[in-house]
Amino acid sequence: MTAAAVASDDAPVLELRGLSAGYDDLAVVRDIDLQVMRGEIVALLGANGTGKSTTILTAAGELPPIGGEVRWRGAVTTAPLHVRARLGMSFVPEERSVLMGMSVRDNLLLGPGRIERALELFPELRALLATRAGLLSGGEQQMLSLARALAAEPVALLLDELSLGLAPLVVDRLFAALRQAADRDGVAVLLVEQQARRALAVADRWYLLRRGAVAASGNAADGIAAVESLYLGDATEAGAQ
Repeated sequence: MTAAAVASDDAPVLELRGLSAGYDDLAVVRDIDLQVMRGEIVALLGANGTGKSTTILTAAGELPPIGGEVRWRGAVTTAPLHVRARLGMSFVPEERSVLMGMSVRDNLLLGPGRIERALELFPELRALLATRAGLLSGGEQQMLSLARALAAEPVALLLDELSLGLAPLVVDRLFAALRQAADRDGVAVLLVEQQARRALAVADRWYLLRRGAVAASGNAADGIAAVESLYLGDATEAGAQ
């Protein structure tokens, strides 16, 4: 049984309640309510500067809340990320989270999961085990980061701009692995994304941030056109500032 399998189906794995967060005493996001259930992918959308990364960093334990609370598997938590990781949370940040001078094999050994499990998820990495991570393409580096995170069999996986700077085929490959993890293993996935259309193609639900607050939310089946209209309106507004 995977770690994800022990999470209750009828309660959020990860929940933000009235969350305000930012840097020092300056709140970047305010009064955020958000839930991620077992086996679903939730996309957090919005233009640059709307607070997506601040929200996910706080959810992961990398930033302390200014107000409100983060609830992990039903209980309020203020624990840092390394403690949450031991309890089943994995986080893939926007920056490449691989050690460039180490081999693919050694990078995988840094994670708590089995190498063979990582290679089952991404067999493309098998031929690259002896290669230094710094010599990989950007897409291969993200495969390595995601393989290491998923090999740990997390309860929840948080990802900040996984697709940033990557070719569409690579993004499709990464998102397919996320969908499989949610469907097969029950992993709760919170995905921060700039590419609304791609995110909605893989997500079950979405939240849209505007000016540091949740402006709208819904199911992915609600219609890509409606979500893009909101999203593009925010992007136009941000570009005019």
